[in-house]
Amino acid sequence: MFARSVERRAVVSTDDGVALAVREYGRRDAELTVVLVHGHCLRTESWTDVRDALLRDNPEARVVCYDHRGHGDSAAASSRTYNLEQLGHDLRSVLDAVAPSGPVVLVGHSMGGMTVLTYVGQNPHEIGTRIVGVGLIATAASGLADAGFGRLLRHPIIAAFQAAVRRAPRLMQRAKRVACKVFAPVIRIAEFGNRKVSARVLALAYAMHNETPIVTMASFLSSFMSYDRTDVLPALSKIPTMILCGSADLMTPPSHSVAMVAAIDYADFVTIDGAGHSVILEQPGEVAEAVGRLIRRAGGARRFATAELALVG
Repeated sequence: MFARSVERRAVVSTDDGVALAVREYGRRDAELTVVLVHGHCLRTESWTDVRDALLRDNPEARVVCYDHRGHGDSAAASSRTYNLEQLGHDLRSVLDAVAPSGPVVLVGHSMGGMTVLTYVGQNPHEIGTRIVGVGLIATAASGLADAGFGRLLRHPIIAAFQAAVRRAPRLMQRAKRVACKVFAPVIRIAEFGNRKVSARVLALAYAMHNETPIVTMASFLSSFMSYDRTDVLPALSKIPTMILCGSADLMTPPSHSVAMVAAIDYADFVTIDGAGHSVILEQPGEVAEAVGRLIRRAGGARRFATAELALVG
């Protein structure tokens, strides 16, 4: 029987002094660290089932999760810092604190995937050295407003919503609580695919959305509009890369994943039939299996590179 790994908690301070809540699992002396980066309006708990499966099947790895600024147990910050560039810097702060040495595999879901690609763009010299594998789940490299529900980003109502949040954040926060209840069926359609989803998973998803401050929810939307990291995709051909999407994802449709796969040589492309945007909650076993393959590929590639260096030396 699998015994759940002991959780070790830490607080990491970012370059601008924001306190991030970090969780660490598995062996402290593990050779490989896997960092799971969550999405917009979610938190570390979104990875729970995937994380447990990873630790069960990959005991040689250490797993690290953290809450983005303005999310979960991490501190709020100025809304001006709620953008993907800052999230890339925040990921650097987490890595420097909890994995200052040794190989790292980065795995991001939704906005977490965008954070990973932003980090790669900010630190290209680390690909193949510090960063030995990347997993991109239900995410995109650009064009978020060009497909699926992302088209709503261009609708005038989004700008009006952001302006209202800036003017009256407390009032809008109260209105959000009511709206989340009223629009729960819409959230169900937007976030999940056509497979049956348990009541526990739905309750967790609704709770994470409800608990996210309205300022956090609204402020990141502008960054999504201008986001474009297609330039970093070819660099991922140097390391094992896995791209995964649900066939019924309406938030980041499979076309985004197909475009990324076309730009990355030898990427492992996984499509989970019937799953939606919240694929890590819907089908954690299948997601963990794909991430496990990525971990093994990254470990094998690293051992091969080490052996080559030894022969050259």
